[in-house]
Amino acid sequence: MAEKFKISNLDLYYGDFHALKNINMSIASNEITAFIGPSGCGKSTFLKSLNRMNDLVEGCKITGSVLLDGEDIYNGMDVNILRKRVGMVFQKPNPFPMSIYDNIAYGPRTHGIRSKAKLDEIVEKSLRDAAIWDEVKDRLKKSALGMSGGQQQRLCIARALAVNPEVILMDEPTSALDPISTSKIEDLVIELKKQYTIIMVTHNMQQAVRVSDKTVFFLLGEVIESGETERLFSVPQDKRTEDYITGRFG
Repeated sequence: MAEKFKISNLDLYYGDFHALKNINMSIASNEITAFIGPSGCGKSTFLKSLNRMNDLVEGCKITGSVLLDGEDIYNGMDVNILRKRVGMVFQKPNPFPMSIYDNIAYGPRTHGIRSKAKLDEIVEKSLRDAAIWDEVKDRLKKSALGMSGGQQQRLCIARALAVNPEVILMDEPTSALDPISTSKIEDLVIELKKQYTIIMVTHNMQQAVRVSDKTVFFLLGEVIESGETERLFSVPQDKRTEDYITGRFG
């Protein structure tokens, strides 16, 4: 399996707080990697360091290296290009207050695509790939804010797909959704890994088991254990992993 990300000796500080401690891992292309662990243990912080969202946080300092296809994202890579290659879907659906069509066309337009025919094509393809085209094709000009929560989250996935990324980061993408919407997003994520590398923070361990190929267990800013999801959940190598997945703490 080709390696998409290689992270070496990554440390991250918020002021004096040492939030991530010596993280080392590889993330393979076209796989779903799940990050699990208790709240506040560094999963989302680490996820955001993969597309430099932490650059926006005051007092944040990062050492070590994060290579995307062998290129260090913190050393000379244009952050706009990085975020085109590494898209993000957040915990709460956050559609822009504009039409469904304009939500999807927004990214391609900022990257210079002006042709209406081309934009129409991107909008349709992105919505199809996010498994929501049939539900919205007759109301593309209506506000995205009128959609249900589950639809809004698939719209946000479509919006991330519209700029043709290589990687999609998902920060607990289903935690605000009902079980049916959650199941649709999980099916969608499994389908999307044929074309994209997906990295997902989840609080829901059953979800990690259902969708991910690899799982990484974080605790207090450190990676305790990582590996094939099935193996990590059935025969954890570290007592702390076992305690977490069997519900003894967390």
